[in-house]
Amino acid sequence: MQAKIPAGLDHKESEIYRRLDPARLPKHIAIIMDGNGRWARRRHLPRIAGHRAGVEAVRSTVQTAARVGISALTLYAFSEENWKKRPVGEVSFLMSLLSRYLKAEVPTLNKNNIRLEYIGRQHELRQHELPLAVQEKMRWAREATAKNTGMVLTLALNYSARTELVDAFKSMVHAAARNGGVEHVQISEQAISNHLYTRSLPDPDLVIRTSGEMRLSNFLLWQLAYAEIYVTTTLWPEFRGTHLLEAIAEYQKRERRYGGLMESANHSRG
Repeated sequence: MQAKIPAGLDHKESEIYRRLDPARLPKHIAIIMDGNGRWARRRHLPRIAGHRAGVEAVRSTVQTAARVGISALTLYAFSEENWKKRPVGEVSFLMSLLSRYLKAEVPTLNKNNIRLEYIGRQHELRQHELPLAVQEKMRWAREATAKNTGMVLTLALNYSARTELVDAFKSMVHAAARNGGVEHVQISEQAISNHLYTRSLPDPDLVIRTSGEMRLSNFLLWQLAYAEIYVTTTLWPEFRGTHLLEAIAEYQKRERRYGGLMESANHSRG
């Protein structure tokens, strides 16, 4: 029996969806959005034009993910290193773009029952780096979508996986100090996971990187331990819901091992 096509998919998305097994969709997809600068450069445009074009890619990807039933989508929006590696004017534009995106998209997020969250060192975003108006817009957007029960959209802002681990260990030590002293720190994989920024989310099943680069760029290093990696040469401003579904189709062809042997190999060794 052919799976029912979710409402809202266009013709091409529907064709790809027909190849998918709805029961085997990844629960959590993480995306490293890369290629805005190259997209603009190839068109002899300023880098900010690439960032502006990337907003439509975010919009399309988020809506398609929600429509097909993905539980969680995490987008790497701005790294901790970006403060130092990008020109001040570009960073200022990105912050303004974020504010405008949140203002424009909250009605659509609510319409699609999407809840918005953030990960990263929010408490260290100094006012001259992240304007107060942007911080307020972030809080407003989170609160405006807080009661939604569908897909969780998480934006990684001022994020570093190594910093996340440092913060997790600090949190564990502080918790132990409040409960009998640091000698009572219980260290285990689960304990560490419980203190990560993503503690309320399942680990990603699939991580997508656009632009063809073969690296994780300090993104969710703990959580991606057993994720399937999908790299596409498509630049982020050109990425759409169809590309997301193609990545899911490739994901479903793979046999997830979690550090073990392939099932067929296990059977052959009886």
